[in-house]
Amino acid sequence: MEPTLESGTSVMEATVSGVHAAMREGRLTARQLVQGYLDRITAYDKSGPRINSVLQLNPQVLAEADRLDAHAAASPSVPLAPLHGIPVLIKDNIECAGVETTAGARCLQGNLAREDAFIVRRLREAGAIVLAKTNLHEMASGGETVSTLGGQTLNPYDLTRTPGGSSGGTGAGIAANFGLLGIGTDGINSVRSPASANNLVGLRPTMGLVSRSGLVPCGLTQDTIGPITRTVADAALLLDVMAGHDPADPVTSQAAAHIPPSYAEGLNRDGLRGARIGVLRSFFGEGPGHRAVNAVMQRALATIGARGAELVEIDEAIDPDALLADTLVHLYEMKGDLDAYLARVPSGVAVRSMEDIIASGSVLPGVIGTLKNAVALAGNETEYRERLQRQQALRDRILGLMAMHRLDALAFPHQRRLVAPVGEAQAERNGVLASATGFPAIVIPGGFSEPDANAPHGVPVGLEFFGRPFSERVLLRLAYAAEQALGARRPPDCAPALMT
Repeated sequence: MEPTLESGTSVMEATVSGVHAAMREGRLTARQLVQGYLDRITAYDKSGPRINSVLQLNPQVLAEADRLDAHAAASPSVPLAPLHGIPVLIKDNIECAGVETTAGARCLQGNLAREDAFIVRRLREAGAIVLAKTNLHEMASGGETVSTLGGQTLNPYDLTRTPGGSSGGTGAGIAANFGLLGIGTDGINSVRSPASANNLVGLRPTMGLVSRSGLVPCGLTQDTIGPITRTVADAALLLDVMAGHDPADPVTSQAAAHIPPSYAEGLNRDGLRGARIGVLRSFFGEGPGHRAVNAVMQRALATIGARGAELVEIDEAIDPDALLADTLVHLYEMKGDLDAYLARVPSGVAVRSMEDIIASGSVLPGVIGTLKNAVALAGNETEYRERLQRQQALRDRILGLMAMHRLDALAFPHQRRLVAPVGEAQAERNGVLASATGFPAIVIPGGFSEPDANAPHGVPVGLEFFGRPFSERVLLRLAYAAEQALGARRPPDCAPALMT
């Protein structure tokens, strides 16, 4: 039986505020909440539709819940910690003490983390419980969420489609209510793609706002970690916990002066009123394959305008495909950054370098191709420096554009066409603007395509807001108000509430 959180409400679509209200009133324990999610994972991830989002459960999860329950019972007058008893799904390229970190690769089995990544430590200090590690596109090197260790994760809204990626295990798991909060990583699209594909909220923070220590890297100029949640309010609560300086990740030193007392306290249902939002038309498709997404975007933007935002048409010729081809640097950094990580893994792990992974022959063929390409590019300093210069030029161009039009944010679909079916490559995603600049972006549920036999609700479409550096408070305010206006979040039919 799923525990009752509020009158008439089960673990389905639970929020941090709802859970904490039930805990304070004595109607819910952390153990009951954890068990409710474990039951759903058993019923729907490993059986039934076999969504296949979870790679491994935390073997200590119930003991951790019991410890938190005992602490709360012993100190009933002490306020609950910000994430007390909240079960979190964490992408399996982030280290959690006592649990393997595999990045979905069989050759990294045995990589038992000695300590928590910085952000996991922050989560635990805030009272959160690591429930499970989730599947990802192997080595975080693709957008379809398939790995040799975990296989193919399915999109719970259309089981014939992928869940986006590379953080698709976290996305599918949060969408299907297998955990309350989720953590993903984003090198190009990888937090926002699963959010768009799974009717969720996904935030890529400004580079330097959130530590990457304890991450299996793909290229640290672009790699970051961000929340994947069902609501903007929960994403803001999660960012309040995650943001901060970590001496082990020097880039976070620049963020200290930009972190407000609280992101969550800045949310406002009327937050769209008076905002100037630039609609970046070059990030919309124009062919027959784009009609479904464009129809959702047209309705969503009309609603946002009706709630008081001024929509400014931006016809600047910024080509997302050209940015993908010419500005990204992760392949030039991957070998050095990944080799440095592998040099520190436990002795029982067979691979100690990128060449070892390639030689093992145990990762997906497409990932092997990416790794070989990264090896070939690793020494090309001239092209690497040119790409870094293009990134800086892009930052200057975007800031100039936003200043000229007095914009609070840019808006566009995260993906110009519906998320790819299983077996096809992900196409026409727009996450490159944030990854190439290091600026923040947030995806919220924009709506659904027309329903069909495979997708009873239709296929989710995500709306992306993009902002200036360290403007997360503004983006969250806009996203929250838009989320409330659109009301597009709904759970998938394939994983309904469990009956008694």
